[in-house]
Order: sequence, then structure tokens, then C-alpha cells
Amino acid sequence: MQKILNGYPNIAVALDEVASKRYMLVCDSSFQFLPIKDCFKPAVVFNQFTSNPLYEQVCKGVELFNDNRCDAIVAVGGGSTIDVAKCIKLYCRMDHSRNYLDQECSDSHIPLIAVPTTAGTGSESTRYAVIYYEGKKQSITHESIVPNYAVLEPSLLKSLPLYQKKCTMLDALCQGIESLWSVNSTDESMVFSKIAIETIMYHWHGYIEDNNDEDARSIMLAANYAGRAINITQTTAPHAMSYKLTSLYGLPHGHTVALCLPEVWMYMMEHPEKCIDKRGAEHLDFVFQWLGQMMLCDSAYKGLMMFRAIMFSLDMPAPVSNTPEADLDILVHSVNPVRLKNNPVALDEETIGTIYKKILL
Repeated sequence: MQKILNGYPNIAVALDEVASKRYMLVCDSSFQFLPIKDCFKPAVVFNQFTSNPLYEQVCKGVELFNDNRCDAIVAVGGGSTIDVAKCIKLYCRMDHSRNYLDQECSDSHIPLIAVPTTAGTGSESTRYAVIYYEGKKQSITHESIVPNYAVLEPSLLKSLPLYQKKCTMLDALCQGIESLWSVNSTDESMVFSKIAIETIMYHWHGYIEDNNDEDARSIMLAANYAGRAINITQTTAPHAMSYKLTSLYGLPHGHTVALCLPEVWMYMMEHPEKCIDKRGAEHLDFVFQWLGQMMLCDSAYKGLMMFRAIMFSLDMPAPVSNTPEADLDILVHSVNPVRLKNNPVALDEETIGTIYKKILL
């Protein structure tokens, strides 16, 4: 069972409970500027990875971990940093002479402490990680890589660039919304989604515009709840459609998924007859109406318009393509059909193409 701790003093608590004699600190280049850097005793440091981490980089981390006989991992950073730490934990006890991606996963029982420095993916509370192998995205999933501890310290958000704050906050909002309408939603996941969505709606403006400490604390907690919701349900069509937009146009994930979500949302409201959720179209309509209320509106449609208004207020435009027709073909054929199975309304290739056109035009 994961322990979620609030405030930087709890970093020491987590480290004490782990009782590590030699841990690996996984961090990025921004670590040296963080106000909590002195909370960590000398450790084996691994920071040789990119924002979209590569399999080969993770392998170097595994090698460093084992060569130094480390017995725990502490990840301090954004989603990519935590993903790298998760993969090192997962792979460190595997056969190092074979490709880790080809091997059966099992729990290495290495303690993992995650200290997120962004409020977006909620990776500190999920069983998912993303790395890239031979140019292709690899989605890693295993229950054992949920960090043993997640330490939430909102002061770490203060130094984030404004655009990154916008993108990560939107990612959290999208995850909360997608989890709510997912065919895999449960009573528990819906509670997590509701907390995430409503908290973001009440605090996003103060967090983005005023850099308010209390708003930052609320947004960090909301992102964690969104991650916990997605950990149960997985993501849906907006996430599936966002990944190629990110690689094709060089936009952050939070930006592209927020471009996809309102178009998918609109299509689903207009086509209840294509509902594939076993609970039926009435359930989906209830979810949309409830979502509208979470968006602080009195109808599902107004909730959707509120999402668009937030995007406009944040100045998050769609990318401009010089070769729209060629790009559309690439985009349509990039969507992972497995993720579409979690979407409550069926989307065929033609529909996906139409949605992409609306996004780009």
C-alpha cells in the first residue's frame, strides 16, 4: 500500500522508514536548484536521461544501480524522472544479458520514493511508465512500480516556467476527465476524478495567474488524485490521439491532450448511439451531466464550453501544419487501438480523421 506524505519534512520520514544504506537518487538537471536538495544525504546519482527517456538510458541506470549495490531508489523530478526510476526498479533484478522488454516482469522489492516537482501526470501514484525503444513508445505497466512513498511538496512548483505549469495542469485535468468517462471507471475512481476536476476548477486561476501557495498545494493534490484515478481506469481516446501530435509538432503532452479532449468530448455527446460502455448510453449521459457540474456549470455542453474557455484563457492554440493532408494520414494511423477500447464511444478511422481535422483547423 502506497503512503502519500505531504510536505518536505516527510522526505526524511520516508528515507528513515526505508532504512536504506545506499540509495540511488534519480533526478534531472534542475535538482541542484530545488529548495529541498539538502534533504538528501550523499547518494549514487543518476541523471543521464532525456525528457522522453530511452530504453538505453534506463539500462545505464540499471547498471549503475547494481554496480553500486544500491538498495533503494529516490526519484525527484517530473513524470519522465519518475518513469525512469520505476523502470530501474523493475529491471534491476532481471537477466541483464537479455532485452528487459522481452522478459516477464516481477516485483524486485526495491523501495521507491517519488517526490514530484510538477503537478501533472500523477506518476508518483500510478503503475505506468513510458520509455522509448528504437523510436517507438513503450508503455510499461506493473503493479510493483507504484512508488512505496509519494511526497507532495508544493513549493517545488514555484520555479516551473509558466508554459510548463499550464501544460502539466491541463494534463491533470484531462486525466481526471478521461478517467471519469472511461469504461473501466469504478465508484472509487469516480471519487478520485471528482476531487481532481473540482479542485483544479477552483484553483487553476490562482495557481497559473497569481502563483499562490495554497492554490499550488491544491493543484499538486489534484494531480495526484487524477493519477490515482487513471491508475484504476487507464486513459482514453484523447490521450491515445495526443501522442503523435506531440512528436509531430514538438508540443508538450499536456498541451496536445488538451487539444484533443474537447473534440472527442463533443463527438461523444453527439453520438450516444455509439456507446460501447456496458453500462449503456444512459450511464454515459449521467457522467457527462455530472462532469458539467464538476466544471462548475449547469449542463454537459456548458462544461465543454468551459473547458474551451480555459484553453483560450491560457493561450494554448493548435499547431500550424504546412502539410495538413500528409500530417492527417500520419496522425490517423498512429492511434493505439488498445487505448480506444477504454473510450466509452466507438471511434473508427474516419471519425478519428474528422476529429484531427477539427483540432488542426
